This record gives sequence, C-alpha cells and structure tokens, in this order.
Amino acid sequence: MRSLLATLALVLTLHAELLAQAGITWTQVPAAGLPSSVRLFRGERNTPLLKAWYIEVDMNDPFVTVRPYISTVPGGKETVPAFSGRVGAYAAVNGGYFDLGGSTSYSAVVYPGEVRAQNVASVVRGSITHPVTRSFFGLTDQRQMGIRWIYHFGNAVGGVFTFAQPTPNLPGVPAPVPDSSQGTRYARLVAGIGGGPTLVKNGSVTITYDPEVFFSSGVGLDNPDPRTAVGITAANRCILLVADGRSSTWSEGVSLPELAAVMIDRGCVEAMNLDGGGSTTMAVRDSLVNRPLGGSTLRQVPTILAVVHRDSLNVPLPPLFERIIDTGDPECSLEGGGCFPSANPGYWGTTQAQLHAIGTGSAFAKFRLLGLRNALYDVFAWWVSSGNRATDAPVVVRHAGGVDTVRVNQTVNGSQWRRIGAYRFRGDTTEAVLVSDAAHTGSYVVADAIRLTSADSASITGVWEEAEREIAREVRIVGNYPNPFNPSTTIEFATGRGEAGTPSGGHERVRLAVYDLLGREVAVLVDGPLRPGLHSVRWNASGRPSGVYCVRLEAGGRRATIRVMLVQ
Repeated sequence: MRSLLATLALVLTLHAELLAQAGITWTQVPAAGLPSSVRLFRGERNTPLLKAWYIEVDMNDPFVTVRPYISTVPGGKETVPAFSGRVGAYAAVNGGYFDLGGSTSYSAVVYPGEVRAQNVASVVRGSITHPVTRSFFGLTDQRQMGIRWIYHFGNAVGGVFTFAQPTPNLPGVPAPVPDSSQGTRYARLVAGIGGGPTLVKNGSVTITYDPEVFFSSGVGLDNPDPRTAVGITAANRCILLVADGRSSTWSEGVSLPELAAVMIDRGCVEAMNLDGGGSTTMAVRDSLVNRPLGGSTLRQVPTILAVVHRDSLNVPLPPLFERIIDTGDPECSLEGGGCFPSANPGYWGTTQAQLHAIGTGSAFAKFRLLGLRNALYDVFAWWVSSGNRATDAPVVVRHAGGVDTVRVNQTVNGSQWRRIGAYRFRGDTTEAVLVSDAAHTGSYVVADAIRLTSADSASITGVWEEAEREIAREVRIVGNYPNPFNPSTTIEFATGRGEAGTPSGGHERVRLAVYDLLGREVAVLVDGPLRPGLHSVRWNASGRPSGVYCVRLEAGGRRATIRVMLVQ
C-alpha cells in the first residue's frame, strides 16, 4: 500500500514540476517603500488558473533581514497588513499554524534569546499519539538561513535541537520520541518560525508529509489550495511566496508537490510550507498584495514572517572575533574552593557546569581574557538554569574602564548565550570575567562558560593606529561601554576628514548629543571642531531616569545614532 502511495506521489510530483516550470509567467511588480534588495514578483497561469506572488530578499544586503513576530495586541491576532504596518516591516506573509478558535501558535516562534512559541511535540491521529519533529526556518547571528526539522528540549533557545531526518511516522505507526543525543543543538540561532511540511531539500522535491504527521489534517497533499511558503536560494536569497486558491474565477491554488516545484523553479535549494488556506496573505508595508480566497476578506493570524531593517532584529553584526571559554579550559580557574559539578543537562561543551553555594564573594569562577587586542567586545554568559539557582548571581567584568557587576537571574534563560554588556578590553592581565558566589537569593550560583565577540576591526588587526586611520574615513559611533550602565558610560566615536582649507585646518565641526525617546535633548557632550580619528567622551547620567537614550553624532552633514541603556 505504501509503495503504491509512493508511486502516486512521484507521479504527482512530476506532473507538478511540468505545470510549475511550463505554465507560470513571472513579472516584477513595482512596490513603493521597498529597498532595492527586496523585490516583489507576480506570477500568472491560465490553465489551471493561478495567481501567485513572491518577495525576494537579498540577504547579502547587511541592512535587511527576515524575522517572525507573534502578536501582542488584545486577542493575540491581527490581519497581516495591519500586523506588518504596526511593526514597521517592509513586507510580510502569514506565519505558522494556530488554533482557529483562539490565538495559540502551534508552530515555533523564536526571538533573539527567547522562545515565544514551540512546535507541537506530538500529534494524535485516531487515538494514536505520534511524536513529531516539524519544519523550522531559522536564522543565525551570522545571517545564515536554514530549514531544519526541530524538537524542543525545554523552553529556551538552547533547547532547540535539529535532526538530520524527520521522525519516521506513518499513519498508525508512530515514531519513537526524539532524543537529544540523536540531534544537534541549533548553534547560534537568533530567530525563526515553524511550519511544515518541508518541501525542498538539497534542491530536490522532499515533502515530509507523513513523517511530520500532516495526514488526516486540514493540510492536504495533492489538492489545489491557497498556500504560503518560505525558501532559501543558493545565492543567499530568501523567497516568501503566496499562491491564491479556492476560486474558479481568480485562482484555483496549488498542491504541495506543485508548490515544491514552484519554489525550485524560483531557485530554492530549501523550502517549507507555512499555514495556508484562508490564512494565506501577503502585505507590502500595510497594503494587501494578494486576494485571499479570491477576495479581500482577511483572516486574523497570531504570527507573521516579516522583512525588516537589520535593526529590528536587535542583534549585532556578524562578529569579526569570537572566543568561548569553558570552565574546563586553562583560562578558567575556580577560586576559593567549594565548587562542584552540576548534574543538570544543558551545559556548554563537554565540561559540566560548576555550582557553588551563595556566599560572600570569596569564591568565584575566573575567566582570564588573555591575548585580547585593544577593542570593544560584547560579553555573553551561559548557565544551566534550575529552580534552586540565584536570581541575582553576580557577573563581574574587569575591563579597561573599571569594574562593573551585572546580576543575572539563573533560574531562567539557561542553556543559551545571554548578553551581559559591551566593554573595552586592552589586553591587560588584570582584565577578566568573574562569576561570583556573592548572591543574596536562591541556594546556588552556577558558572559554565563565557563568550566574547567583537565587530571592531582592531580586535583582529591588533594595531590600534591602523584601525584609527581606517575608521577616520567615515563618521560613526563605534559603541559605548559599559552598556547597560549606571550612572556613567564612555562613548567612542570616529570623525572623518574635514575639507582642506577650512578655518579649522581640515578639522570638522562635530556635535554629539543625547536624546530621550521623545526626541528631547538631554545632554550635549561635544560641540566644536575635532581632528579626524577616534575619540571618546564620558556621559554621567546621574539624576536621569532609567531607560533607553539615543546618542546622535553629527559631522560634515553626516549622522550616526546608537541607543544606550541606563539602569539606575
């Protein structure tokens, strides 16, 4: 019976490929408000009748990216155009599966450092429970896209594991429950969205309909329907596609095999299905692009996959430098005695996390930062969370500007990298990161691993003067440290070369000011001519309320802005 079905599926796939490659005419559609790296295309076919659209996002442009959103409005659902407009997206399509009678997402939604929703872990068919790995579109901090079969072990980003093959479910024959030892932690994951089934793998039609347990569901295999899909091309482009359906006068829709063939025809080497039917919707900004079910009636959805400016993802640029120090590495020492390994899983690398009862600060894990170049670095920490951990565990950072202590809640957000802050290190032997026992709540402090990254070219050249000469060709704010801060922070910025023959002798007039989120100026730090090169200034925010502030640099008609966070 299964071989017959497999033969039928192959026939359907071949037929779909012929339809997809022979009948659809694609035309680029002008769309106001899209950057040049984001293009909209419309596809039409007369027989069978089809209307489809796709958005092509060139991920080689560092200023655009894709990310999911889960609705935060009352009721937890909104139409795609309204949702897209509210979050300021360039464009968006509907996301994964959800409870039609409510707003519960049955598909994963991952934000930077946070799992907002999980893929379903199992599906019941005919009173039989089928454990399931389902499809997931993910994006790493190095802007690498991938479509994987995933399973959640816990509720943290570090608990998202990928599998080389999906669970081998068949109707009436459930697969074993996935085991983390059979998978791989999704490394460097920052954002993503679930759906299914997978449509394309390695450039070939690969529809994992049975393994992902879509049989006996509302998601048909070979029937024409409205469909939404996301795909990845070999040229590092993301394809977001919708095909209208269920209308004999507008568009009949496509089957999953045909959808897979269409994605391959558009250059995809990987692709997966998202929610379809009445949910299939595309918007540019806040304007509807397609005609769901042949009309303009819009279904409200809890999730979207959106095209946004890089800043909307709130993650740093891919680092030029990275170093990870584990508790088992020579650069880490356990001082003061009393440390012992934790039995909890989820630790980084091969060395178990180290526990110590809360105390006075006489015991700590010391991570020595040897051989660092003079540059700005982001510091991250990894711990294994549990209910008996401290909610105010001290992470002490000894950096070029002094010593800062950041307290973290180790009962949550475990088994993932959590950003501590940005600091300048100069390679001094006194510089280090300490996880101290000087907590006040809970029973234990846990130390596991730290990670340093830097987008500062000086971190890899090691020649500060060379970096200064390079950076002085432009106007930008290098960064601030520490960040978050209380009450002072050092802001580093670069000024370009002024025009020769000017009264300032080639210097540019520079203005560096701080604004609150209402646009009110709260401090002027620099206002006058400066030589080209790197500069730093300290802002003491004593008396200012906690919150986010904007630091704006203006020089020679150019501007640069960063956000800093004051925590009183």
